[in-house]
Amino acid sequence: MAKHMPRALRLATLLLLTLCLSLPARAADLKHAALALQWQPQAQFAGFYVAQEKGFYQQAGVDMKIIPGGPDVVASKLLAEGRAQFATMFLATGIERRSGQGQGGGMDGLPVVLLAQLVQRSALMIITRADSPIKSPKDLDGKRVGLWDNEFRLQPLALFQRLGIHPVIIPQSGTLNLFLRGGVDAASAMWYNEYHSLLASGLDPEDLRVFFYRDLDLNFPEDGLYALEDTLARDPDLCRAVTAASLRGWEYAFAHPNEALDIVQNRMREAHLPSSRAHQRFMLARMQDVMSGAAPDSLPLGSLDPADFERVAEALLAQKLIHTRPSLEAFFRGQLRGAGQ
Repeated sequence: MAKHMPRALRLATLLLLTLCLSLPARAADLKHAALALQWQPQAQFAGFYVAQEKGFYQQAGVDMKIIPGGPDVVASKLLAEGRAQFATMFLATGIERRSGQGQGGGMDGLPVVLLAQLVQRSALMIITRADSPIKSPKDLDGKRVGLWDNEFRLQPLALFQRLGIHPVIIPQSGTLNLFLRGGVDAASAMWYNEYHSLLASGLDPEDLRVFFYRDLDLNFPEDGLYALEDTLARDPDLCRAVTAASLRGWEYAFAHPNEALDIVQNRMREAHLPSSRAHQRFMLARMQDVMSGAAPDSLPLGSLDPADFERVAEALLAQKLIHTRPSLEAFFRGQLRGAGQ
């Protein structure tokens, strides 16, 4: 048996050498890209983290870096600066950027294209206390209202202009501490995040009065996957690969919620963020709600209803938040509702 060892060792060494030589080649074949998200790691972005962790991007030929957002990190700005090739943003923000009316810093006239519309229903809301004198949105006139910056202001500003009211706008941080302390009369919240945090803090639903923008004729679809038009023109295969891998990540996250939550919470710990399993579970479930839509004939994941595009663009035009509107054909490069069905 001993006399056969050298040949076996030679074969094993040759096989190992072949594997080692092939690995860098495969790694070198991967296209490098970065995806900028709107906020810090949380279940709102579970599908992207799952796609990265499970190797879906790599299997699609992409070495993907994910850049979390934050109070001072604007995803669309990273896209404009070339620090990311892909970004998530609200549909209204994408239309605003494309139209040339961006709210700041080198983003005006940013030629973005929407690759996949993920969130089909708005989760943005206004929160007041049930015992406050604010019984309807019109009662916000002259009241202190907490608003986030950037894309989160589009729906509030459209609402205020339409109602002809002038609230005192107070910059809102990433928490609702100011609201809890009575520093503002009303605050902004996402259904899947801050609203649940208030309930977890000890408040009951009966203690709050909420106004969903989707119930105020401002149902703006939210998170979508974007790239610059130049990126799509130069490498359409990359854009298709990233879109497909991202959608695969979301499908996997909804089918395997516990595993998805493990992945998200690991990313939160790496970012030194507090993490509540119950809160992240609530968030992931609500993301599935808003991504699937409300109607029985809900849109396929990643598709866009042309009526949603028209409604958002017309609302922004009517409130003079944009002066021109992009064409649907130039703006959206994914699957339209009814197309191919």
